[in-house]
Amino acid sequence: MGEMEEKTNNINVDKSENQEESDTKLKDDSLSENIYKLDGKVHFLTALTLGLQHVLAMFLSNVVPIIIITGLATINGTTIPDSIKTQLIQNAMFIAGIASLIQVFGIWKIGSRLPIVMGISFTFLSVAAREGLDYNIIMGSIIVGGLIEGFLGLGYKYWKRMISPIVSSCVVIGIGISLLPVGTISFCGGSTLLSTPGSDFGDLKYWIVGSITLASCLISLNMFKSHLKALSPLIGLVIGCFASLFFGMIDYSGFKDTGLFSFPVIFPTGMPLFDLGNIISFIFIFLVSATETIGDTSAICYGSLNREMTEEEGSGSLACDGFSSTLAALFGCSSTTSFSQNVGLINLTKVVNRYVVATGALILVVASFFPPLAFLLQAVPESVLGGCTILMFGQIFISGIQMLYKNGLTERNTIIASVSICLSVGLSLEAKMFQFSPELVKKIFVNNPVSIIFVVALILDLLLPKDKNQEVA
Repeated sequence: MGEMEEKTNNINVDKSENQEESDTKLKDDSLSENIYKLDGKVHFLTALTLGLQHVLAMFLSNVVPIIIITGLATINGTTIPDSIKTQLIQNAMFIAGIASLIQVFGIWKIGSRLPIVMGISFTFLSVAAREGLDYNIIMGSIIVGGLIEGFLGLGYKYWKRMISPIVSSCVVIGIGISLLPVGTISFCGGSTLLSTPGSDFGDLKYWIVGSITLASCLISLNMFKSHLKALSPLIGLVIGCFASLFFGMIDYSGFKDTGLFSFPVIFPTGMPLFDLGNIISFIFIFLVSATETIGDTSAICYGSLNREMTEEEGSGSLACDGFSSTLAALFGCSSTTSFSQNVGLINLTKVVNRYVVATGALILVVASFFPPLAFLLQAVPESVLGGCTILMFGQIFISGIQMLYKNGLTERNTIIASVSICLSVGLSLEAKMFQFSPELVKKIFVNNPVSIIFVVALILDLLLPKDKNQEVA
């Protein structure tokens, strides 16, 4: 009798252990499935690993606009010192993390509450990356433009059809065209050398380093599959920096003077300045950036959540885009926007969990407290950046072409695109074409093809009759 009771107890213990193992397995399976749910609970290490993947995918794109703009702009007519550049890169990481957290979790009506990664936008280089432009004027323009986009976002339902797809397509093409010289000048040594008489701009060493960087980006882009492709610019940057060491192109002499830890600083370049002509130019680009942000928000909903974007999500996404840009300018950074490469990463992997993206955002915030990291980035040679950005800027141009094709090459769309692109490129080649124009007009359009293409495309879109039955040209 005792033996039977003991066997029964052993069987019950075994069943209990098996049940516990089964429950544990189901729990683990449930946790592993949660990464594919918007609000699923995930292990911290899982969120950390997947969040770091998002950081690596966008890290270079987030800091390069700051490096390019500070290499061209001035503060009160003088070159921006390396110490300020280091601080601005540090701030750029901080702002990208904060803006992403606002987008993911939301504050009041600001934020889509979707897993969207925010960062410093390349789009605004078309109006900000101009030789000698005062950096604080750029910041003042972004403050005003960001506020306008933010409030437009809150009223999204009233104007969402104002900017048509054909206008957006033409402007994206114009942005790509305007950025191509920026990439190629960096490739050959940088704008500082170009404007310095007797410099070695275009020397063979710059061509070699830039070519190695570009080749590394292209090889990694074709060698890797799935989400690893997003890391190709970062891989190219690392290899390009190693190549530049053989030519003595990297100066890390100031590294020892960089403190180990510091907080991001507000108004690092001084108080912002406000210039009406530049503000209007930036507002044009903010409207284009708004259409890009809506596109990314829609892509997340459709590609990963299998549903349409709600009006509240679109409104919150735009409000975050605008108000976080104003916040960025207070910290001396260019405008923020949603990062399409991270949207693509989410749609590819289907890891739509908001806590994964939030963890990546926290990594950026923590990284912003360490100046040595920012110093290393600002010391990257121009030709290395050129090798990376040629690919990036070229992709912006091709994206515009794809958008144009997607909208349909009707006779009407072809006319709008051809006239606006031709005028924008042609009129931006020579400032004397505007020599008899009012000063405000000069500030908006001189050397600014994107403003020209926006205005021309918008006017043509409003004036030309819409005919859905037009044949494809």
